[in-house]
Amino acid sequence: MSYTVEQRGAPNSLDYRLFFKNAEGKYISPFHDIPMYADESQNIFHMVVEVPRWTNAKMEIATKDLLNPIKQDVKKGKLRFVANVFPHKGYIWNYGAIPQTWEDPGHKDGDTGCCGDNDPIDVCEIGSKVCSRGEVIKVKVLGILAMIDEGETDWKVIAINVEDPEANNLNNISDVQRLKPGYLEATVEWFRRYKVPDGKPENKFAFNDEFKDKDFALEVIKSTHNFWKNLISQKTNAGGLSCKNTCISTSDSPCCCTQDEAKATVEACPCGEEECVPPTDTWFFCGRK
Repeated sequence: MSYTVEQRGAPNSLDYRLFFKNAEGKYISPFHDIPMYADESQNIFHMVVEVPRWTNAKMEIATKDLLNPIKQDVKKGKLRFVANVFPHKGYIWNYGAIPQTWEDPGHKDGDTGCCGDNDPIDVCEIGSKVCSRGEVIKVKVLGILAMIDEGETDWKVIAINVEDPEANNLNNISDVQRLKPGYLEATVEWFRRYKVPDGKPENKFAFNDEFKDKDFALEVIKSTHNFWKNLISQKTNAGGLSCKNTCISTSDSPCCCTQDEAKATVEACPCGEEECVPPTDTWFFCGRK
């Protein structure tokens, strides 16, 4: 299955949205309508790329918006950009999410002691290609990091694009440590400090800042898929999340979004004026605590 994106609004504006279509040209939700598995027998997953490597704009699947387009996060009315915390320029991996997963804010994780962050599970793709925003790629899971972000469990899956030249050599988190020395340590430090320039405290991690292996990661992903199933079947309170979808719910379900409704949603998205982007060549230096 192939997917395309349709841009609405101007880049770097509050109105910017990236909507998704499937191979049939049907509008879909990247949160709900793209299958979690690309190949279940081989544990190959789909990943929706929200942020290409080396970029700074904090883009994310809009879980509360109809059709869940990608948009830029906003704080106090202004677009959010992550700072360059020396020696890292923007995001140091292709960053995104696995569809049909959800970290349930009502479930306290037995390992971290914290509830989920109310988002699809995050992925750091460590291959050599710089992906495009909205690209849907197939990834092999290698391990996982348990970040605690402001008291919430925020899992970070480490994965690699199956089409990457090194994919065959990377099969578990130990292979990353061996073949890409320093990358995992840099990942921990990136997540630890990326909010510090905004005046936030450093993030914490479970398991003494250590990554868990592939098998552990697969179990976490499967559990978040089950949480998503409960969400989409209305067994769990959705809160403010939009569970509308065009592919998986039956026509008599309140979660079903018709193509007419989907098209109207896209067409109603205005073409805003492009905003000035803050300079991304500024560097922040954070000392160790």
